[in-house]
Amino acid sequence: MAEADRNFQRIIAVDLDEGSIVWRSADVEQERRVAIFDLIEQNHFAPQREHADGYAGPYRLLLRVEEGRLVFDIGREDGTPLESVILGLGRFRRPIRDYFAICDSYYQAIRTATAQQIETVDMARRALHNEAADMLVERLDGKIDVDFDTARRLFTLICVLHIKG
Repeated sequence: MAEADRNFQRIIAVDLDEGSIVWRSADVEQERRVAIFDLIEQNHFAPQREHADGYAGPYRLLLRVEEGRLVFDIGREDGTPLESVILGLGRFRRPIRDYFAICDSYYQAIRTATAQQIETVDMARRALHNEAADMLVERLDGKIDVDFDTARRLFTLICVLHIKG
């Protein structure tokens, strides 16, 4: 892929449907801010459907959950809608639940545990996050081409959308 194409095949803005989120802790809010910042700084995001006018990025992204499905509302740089990509969330339910559980353990550990205990929980958290990112890359195959780091950050944001308080 040409470097010029890669510069356009990226996300320049990302929003979460705030109506889907009931509540989030300070820790989760920080995770959301970091994920969005890192995602905007460096990502690869290339919807695979060709558009009549040849538009190929950059993209604005709205993530939302609707009727048990994850929706990627993709827009052009000027904000006009381009397309929506919808994924069933069934395969993500367990990784999301497990990720919440390990994150809770991690947040508790950083407040009270030894450095070695924190590192152990953090390694488990990273492994789970990596597995979920691999699953997201696989589920987006043929719909949106993303790299591994982009998938990791998107998974963090998907988890934020599932916080119900």
